[in-house]
Amino acid sequence: MKTKNLITTVAFAITMLFSFNVEAQKFAGMDKSPMDAAAFPSDYKISEKAIKVVYSRPQLKDRELSELVPDGKVWRTGANEAAELTLYTDMMLGDTKVEAGTYTFYLKPNGKEWTAIISSDLNVWGSYFYNEENDVARLAVPVTMAEESLEAFSIAFEKSDDGVHMHLGWGKARAAVPFTK
Repeated sequence: MKTKNLITTVAFAITMLFSFNVEAQKFAGMDKSPMDAAAFPSDYKISEKAIKVVYSRPQLKDRELSELVPDGKVWRTGANEAAELTLYTDMMLGDTKVEAGTYTFYLKPNGKEWTAIISSDLNVWGSYFYNEENDVARLAVPVTMAEESLEAFSIAFEKSDDGVHMHLGWGKARAAVPFTK
């Protein structure tokens, strides 16, 4: 009987050995442009959120901003996938009412102003498939130059008298996109 138990135990051990994946799970390394999110308000109470953006944060790495984000070309507002903008309440971008929902957020630099673009497209990689026909709203905003340079592209929100301003910064370039109620 002991021999039968030993054979059963060895057979079970061999079966288990070959049933497990011999190679360990492979996880991707850290993304060169890690994903981030900014929201207003910035606390974690989703029920009180007005606006949120999920985007990737590319780095300058001794490159010129104009090389990475050329004038006259639609930009995904970050790296990798196009930035995803969620409005938790209806808001205005310029004179256009944008209903609560999730959108893609693009920018189009043009010298001393950037055009903020809200598109109905979703799950878009980069701006390669940008389609102007799907624009929901557009607004040109002035660009200013700061003394401090930001290595990583950054977005932050700030309460304003009439809504929320989305502050964008990279290198020395700064812009504020007003979302109003």
